[in-house]
Amino acid sequence: MPNEISGSTSMAPALPLAPALPPLGPIKSRQQATWASGDYAIIGTTLQIVGETLCEALDLRGGQRVLDAAAGNGNAALAAARRSCEVTACDYVPALLEQASMRAAAERLPIKIQLGDVEALPFESESFDVVTSVFGAMFAPDHEKPAREMLRVCRPRGKIGLANWTPDGFIGALFQVIGQFVPAPSGMKSPALWGTAAHITDLFGQSAFDIVTETKVFAFRYRSDEHWIETFKTYYGPVLKTFESLDAPSRATLTRELKRLIAHFNLAQDGTMVVPSTYLQAVIVKK
Repeated sequence: MPNEISGSTSMAPALPLAPALPPLGPIKSRQQATWASGDYAIIGTTLQIVGETLCEALDLRGGQRVLDAAAGNGNAALAAARRSCEVTACDYVPALLEQASMRAAAERLPIKIQLGDVEALPFESESFDVVTSVFGAMFAPDHEKPAREMLRVCRPRGKIGLANWTPDGFIGALFQVIGQFVPAPSGMKSPALWGTAAHITDLFGQSAFDIVTETKVFAFRYRSDEHWIETFKTYYGPVLKTFESLDAPSRATLTRELKRLIAHFNLAQDGTMVVPSTYLQAVIVKK
């Protein structure tokens, strides 16, 4: 079927998903449900510049085979396709892949859409020249598995490009606030570790010919703190699910904590919101 999500090149909206994922563990199943809730595309599309910047750092060349792993609604995939690469977008949330497919169709960009888990990528070894993940692989429960998988499917001297929120930036602090209300499962590592050069070296260093990291900034720009909170608790799965899990007094407390967090980072003095959030950009050259 030419427009089926699994394994097809799409220049039109994808049809409903046919094949199923392998069984997911309880933590991953909850994560999948979280990212499928709301509408991440409302948030994801505002982050497009991060994918563009990463593709420039990777110095992509036309015709290269690029995999965007844990692709979400396809920011890095679209950026690579705009650079004439042969692109596959892979994620374990079908709704996000459908959004990536529709975005590609709107720009008439040929992108292959593939259902798959970043901890067990459904591709042969050394299938890609470049592998990217923008605020995606960092949320996998087992940090080592997605690193091994991205290395496995990347060819020797190919590149892996990552963008991950840092622990000390705005989104890193947001994770900490959420964790005060809904603690992470016992033993689960913080996703913000992926935003440190030391952790990237731990995960990729033994298989890397070179690793270049750079701390960069994305600015969240909203009409007000209330506008940001309303948007994120409506569309951004982790915030939405946190609010849903709380009673009314706790929701009010969380709202106050989020306003305090925004005020701490906000650069705007006119009542609007301009909040810089640091992320780590990493370009890894595989041995």
